Amino acid sequence: MSIQSPVHVGEVIRNAVVFDFKNWAGDSTLANSDTLVQAVQRLFALLDERGVDYVLVGGVALLTYVEGRNTRDIDLIMALSSLERLPEIKVQSQERDFARGEFEGLQVDILLTRNRLFAEVRRKHVIKQKLMEREISTATVEGLLLLKLYALPALYRQGNFAKVGLYENDVATLMHYYRPAMAPLFETLEGVLGEGDVTELREIVKEIEQRLARFRGSEIK
Repeated sequence: MSIQSPVHVGEVIRNAVVFDFKNWAGDSTLANSDTLVQAVQRLFALLDERGVDYVLVGGVALLTYVEGRNTRDIDLIMALSSLERLPEIKVQSQERDFARGEFEGLQVDILLTRNRLFAEVRRKHVIKQKLMEREISTATVEGLLLLKLYALPALYRQGNFAKVGLYENDVATLMHYYRPAMAPLFETLEGVLGEGDVTELREIVKEIEQRLARFRGSEIK
């Protein structure tokens, strides 16, 4: 497995803020962008210090496998009990499966393990990677694919065209570079999604596979 390391998580977050033109109108986030690097370092140091069982997912995790994705936040899978041991993360909103918090100006999105799929990714689809000169528990390619596919049916129902495009592109990119076995992933998804959603996902993946086959064919010519 080829991994696009090293990735400096703090630099990724800072660059996403700096190169977002909407911040150029005087947003204080832009002025404080350099402090985000230190905030990211302190966050992961805190997770290690408290012995939190977490997994890095989302855009930063994706960047350890492929290039070109920018992100302004940190996405982590962890248990609610772990989040409650981290009062430094100021929770701004919370639902059954998700929470959003703020840590020293850094947005932290939490995927809670009372969701069966999130728990499965944390338990079975984790690899240790050296990021920011420390070992960070990161989702594997299969873990990221499970999370992206799991989210797609809801995004379609919400009519969130922009995110659907991003997520499908992420799926296609991971499939292209790593050629993972998709059948086991669908077996997992069948345990957490309805039959209609899984059928729709199979069609989406089939279309992606067809596009990839055409792309690979054009590369050979």
